[in-house]
Amino acid sequence: MHIRTPIFRDAEVEAALGKVVWLKMECLQPTGSFKIGGIGLLCQELKSAGCTRFISSSGGNAGYAVAYAGRELSLPVLVVVPATTPDSTRQALALMGAEVQVVGDVWDEADEEARRIALDEGDEGTAYIPPFDHPTLWHGHSSLIDEVAESHGKPDLVVVTVGGGGLLCGVLEGMHRAGWSDVPLIAVETAGAESLHAAMSAGEPVLLPQITSIAKCLGARRVADAALDWTGKHPVRSVVVSDDAAVRGCLEFANRHRILVEPACGAGLSLIYEGAECLGSAAVVLVVVCGGIGVDIDQLNSWVAQLESRQ
Repeated sequence: MHIRTPIFRDAEVEAALGKVVWLKMECLQPTGSFKIGGIGLLCQELKSAGCTRFISSSGGNAGYAVAYAGRELSLPVLVVVPATTPDSTRQALALMGAEVQVVGDVWDEADEEARRIALDEGDEGTAYIPPFDHPTLWHGHSSLIDEVAESHGKPDLVVVTVGGGGLLCGVLEGMHRAGWSDVPLIAVETAGAESLHAAMSAGEPVLLPQITSIAKCLGARRVADAALDWTGKHPVRSVVVSDDAAVRGCLEFANRHRILVEPACGAGLSLIYEGAECLGSAAVVLVVVCGGIGVDIDQLNSWVAQLESRQ
């Protein structure tokens, strides 16, 4: 259900860094983000098993991917969102054909309701689609590494942003399948949404009290257990950047490639645009450009203004 996305390069950035940089453009997926790789696969499998309706609790990229999958598979979709979900997002979901229900003030409350409905209607064929914590999702996301390995070979370093950890799990699964178990991975989060960093520091999953970062798509208060488990099996370095750096990454990417992405994606891009020391001596760096639908020109300008007002 997803497409094979290209790998872009930027001669100016590479000259400044003295490195080759591969930008894996998952932002060019039909849904605007990498999410459709795993969610599309899970939805296809569930339909084959007899599922007749999908339910999601995400008003962001995961929910949009479920809505897209439902439309492509001709199955109805219910997306339960919190009251804080912007009207533009609700409209986008509805235009994709999904029914949108508003429950609670935070995602946790919407997710609880989505799970309850799916459990009550399970015998009627309704299936809950998690946003990031499911092996089939990880397997679907892992295909992006297969594509890189087939077309470009092996990098010296991989950069991935982390929210709930679904993309991280998929990328690492793909890296080990490709024989890249020795390639270090940098896991990037924004301050105020660093659930993986907190878990790695504590040696166990940690529930953040709240999400304060503007990178709401990185806003999982608790990272998936499997993501933390991977940090014990693979060389993973946690890096936390500021909201300012994430938005600067979005602006720089837009200026260079004329494509908009969310701060959740800009966080990882900021490392190459700012020549972060954590890139080390790697000669070839792969950056997964995860994308995001929750951005337009007005929203990007709003983030810039919001950050300037803090200074």
